[in-house]
Amino acid sequence: MPAILGQSVFDGGLEFPAMVVHRDALEHNVSTMAAFVRDHGMELAPHAKTHMSAEISAMQLAAGAWGLTVATPRQAAVARSFGAARVLVANQIVDPAGLTWAAHELERDPGFELLSFADSVAGVDILAAHAGSRPFRVLVELGHEGGRAGCRTLGELLEVASYAQATPGVELAGVAGYEGGLRTGAEVRKYLDGLQEAVEYVRVKNPVLTVGGSQWFDVIGRELVATQARILLRSGAYVTHDDGYYRERTPFNRIDGELRPALEVWAHVLSVPEPGLAIVGMGKRDAPYDEGLPIPRRGGVTIEKMQDQHTVVRATGLKPGDLLAFGISHPCTAFDKWRVLPLVDRDYRVVGTISTNF
Repeated sequence: MPAILGQSVFDGGLEFPAMVVHRDALEHNVSTMAAFVRDHGMELAPHAKTHMSAEISAMQLAAGAWGLTVATPRQAAVARSFGAARVLVANQIVDPAGLTWAAHELERDPGFELLSFADSVAGVDILAAHAGSRPFRVLVELGHEGGRAGCRTLGELLEVASYAQATPGVELAGVAGYEGGLRTGAEVRKYLDGLQEAVEYVRVKNPVLTVGGSQWFDVIGRELVATQARILLRSGAYVTHDDGYYRERTPFNRIDGELRPALEVWAHVLSVPEPGLAIVGMGKRDAPYDEGLPIPRRGGVTIEKMQDQHTVVRATGLKPGDLLAFGISHPCTAFDKWRVLPLVDRDYRVVGTISTNF
């Protein structure tokens, strides 16, 4: 049963477990990142894979986002339904069905702007084979040793870039990178130097340079300030932040400013089968666990393990029926577990809903 607008989530109209979204924190995070990129001469193309929500996307676009980033053609189609006129697919697209949709959408709407990545001649050929009347605009991706996709050397990148420029149905738009897998600021700075060099060698008019930005946007803001390109930051997890993984890794631990955790899961204690042991009605289907377990908001409660529908906690003084609150770690695997989330004010009154489309 959904919560009723204006009613407290604790008035009996909401079934638990439930994940709620705190409006104040959400609005704060959206405005904070919009101001950061604006103040550093960059633009934000927030990664919508984090939330896949029309309501949150509208907030980000209204705050000045360049467009939306996604990971797949299906997500791109959803982003279009959210009203995004510009979509960046931060990936190599090789799926024929997805490319067919993209070609048709580009033909249908002359104002639609689509960017995607390429890191191989084979990838460029696949794009070209599915192009329609408008070419696919691509960003040649530079990777790094041990990373995921991307050309491993500048020489390889320039070969792919030259091939893209010579291939009908494909248009070179700039350079892409992802620094999130690097461990230190020194490694990030070295990698960003390589991206800047690539932009200098890739001779296109008004080039785009896109980077990840969730964990290193402070370094990016300093290092790329003089780059002669449109800098698109693809940060996604910032929008709701968390109490775990990103709380420890946000650049606002190094610079002025803050992000606030906006997601919280509430669940009942179901059983206290032994002294000091309690079973909570929240499991892997309800909260993320890939980048750390949920964080109990009540002192003296520790999570021992999570199962599909249960969480085993160690605590004293709990009884069946008690409600416990948990912060989450890693927003990107939190939203996908819910289709509708209550949006609440500081008093936990429902002021709206956040819907997802995964």
